[in-house]
Amino acid sequence: MRQSPQWQWHLDEVFVKIRGETHYLWRAVDHEGEVLESYVTKRRDKAAALKFLKKAMRRFGNPHIVVTDKCPSYRAAMKVIGNEGRQETGRHLNNRAENSHLPFRRRERAMSRFRRMRSLQKFVSIHSSVYNHFNFERHINSRIRFKQKRDAALR
Repeated sequence: MRQSPQWQWHLDEVFVKIRGETHYLWRAVDHEGEVLESYVTKRRDKAAALKFLKKAMRRFGNPHIVVTDKCPSYRAAMKVIGNEGRQETGRHLNNRAENSHLPFRRRERAMSRFRRMRSLQKFVSIHSSVYNHFNFERHINSRIRFKQKRDAALR
């Protein structure tokens, strides 16, 4: 089981249109911006949030802090799990999760949307693992160090 050092997750959901129907893409991002888990549902309710949280916690363990937006389904799901005291909501606290959607949106536009829910789920899981593999914190590292890390990742 992989664990992040601070055990801090940022959760967010974004709507995606598939054949004119709204679906929701739930994502868990750690404190460094690495995508931990992605899950696609038709609804944005307590049951969907609970299923997503259980799936992420089964794989990565129980986080110390969970940063979310003010969606009531998160609070209800956290209450069922027993983590309601660990949830933080705030105006700019969830920016890490919001910014993790940008590469996905860019790629989604290039692909001209999705046709099926299963293809979206498959794409999201592969895209996040590849993005995590090649995502080096370029604002921290020098250009030379970035090129060395990228070459090592490509090898």
